[in-house]
Amino acid sequence: MKILTRIALGVCFGCLLMSSIVGTELRADEITVLYVGAADSSAHLGARQGLSEANAQGEFMGVQYRMVTVAEMDQTKLTPVAIIAATQPTRLSQLVANYPDLALLNTTAKDTALREQCRGNLFHIIPSTAMLTDAERQWVQNASGSTAQARAWHHTFRKYAASQLNIRFKDQFGISMDDEAWAGWAAMKLLADTIVRQPTLTGAALIEELKTNLAFDGQKGVDMSFRETGQLRQPVLLVEQDKIVGEAPVRGIVDSSDLDSLGLAFCPK
Repeated sequence: MKILTRIALGVCFGCLLMSSIVGTELRADEITVLYVGAADSSAHLGARQGLSEANAQGEFMGVQYRMVTVAEMDQTKLTPVAIIAATQPTRLSQLVANYPDLALLNTTAKDTALREQCRGNLFHIIPSTAMLTDAERQWVQNASGSTAQARAWHHTFRKYAASQLNIRFKDQFGISMDDEAWAGWAAMKLLADTIVRQPTLTGAALIEELKTNLAFDGQKGVDMSFRETGQLRQPVLLVEQDKIVGEAPVRGIVDSSDLDSLGLAFCPK
C-alpha cells in the first residue's frame, strides 16, 4: 500500500469550515469525503469528531482522510469518495438521483418514506420515525404510564465506551453530544472503518461493501449493519426527564437482539 502523507489536523479542521470550495486544490494522496449541510450543526460537529478519530487511526495504517464542507453540491467540482448529508428529504432525494455512483449517508432526516424508497446508494444513520415510535411502543408495554422518548443517543450514555465518546466530544466542542452529532460521528467513522481495510474502494464497490460487509461498532454494544432499506440497524435509547431509563429492542417484550423489531425491516414489495 502506498504510504499516504500525513497532514496536520489543525490544517484539516480549518478546511472544514469553508462555506465554498470551488477551486480548492486537493492532494492526490488524500481520501476526500464531502459534507453537504450547515457547518454549525450538531451533525457537522459529530462528523468532525469522526474525522479526528479516523485520522488518528489512519496514521498507523497509512491512510489520510479529508472532509470538505459545502452548503450545496453545485459549489464544488470535487469528486469525493462519499457524501455525508444533513439536509431536507427533498434535497436528499435530489442528491441521490444526481450522484447515483456515490454512497450518500443521511444524518438528520428521519422520514420513514425515505426508507421505503430503498434507494441503492442512500444510507440512513439516524433512526427513522418508525424506529423511534416502535421503541416507545415496546417500552410502554414494559413500563405502563412512562413518557419516555426514544433517542439515537444521549449525553449520559456510559456503556460500551459511550462515556469516552461523550467526553471526547464535550472536550473538543464544549457541548454535549446529541442524536445528530452521534449520527455525524458514526457516518464518518463507519466510512473510515470500511475504507481503511481497502483504501481503493470507490463508487459502486464502496456502496456494495457498506451494504454487505459492515459490522460497525457505534459505541452501542452491538455490531451494526445496514438493512436493504438503507437504514442502519441499531439499539435505541429511552429517555425520561433527561435520564436513560431503558433501551430498545425492549427485553421481555421482544427478543432484545432483534434490531429489526424497530421500524421498517424490508423494502416494500
